[in-house]
Amino acid sequence: MNINLLVLRCRELEASKQFYELLGFCFVKERHGDGPLHYSSQDAGFVFELYPLKENEEPGNSRIGFSVKDMRQVLSKMVVASQYELNGSQVYVVRDPDGRKVELKEQ
Repeated sequence: MNINLLVLRCRELEASKQFYELLGFCFVKERHGDGPLHYSSQDAGFVFELYPLKENEEPGNSRIGFSVKDMRQVLSKMVVASQYELNGSQVYVVRDPDGRKVELKEQ
């Protein structure tokens, strides 16, 4: 089984786009019919989309993780909230612009 779609609703769409671009995602603007303008990436073998939050909606308490290249460079642009070791690898926990925990480990 493989993940094929991940959609995050974001308070500050541009800030979230910039955050996830630091992890290596490349986004394009999309709009389906009369739906909201959003960003979509298909770089990691699945569709990853960033949508604006609807009025009076809160971002979910999701926790997601990514394997990234050049961890040192990525972490130099973020604040590490915590870190731990898992199966001999360091996992760094950062927060995205909406406060979601994002786990990063070296690819």
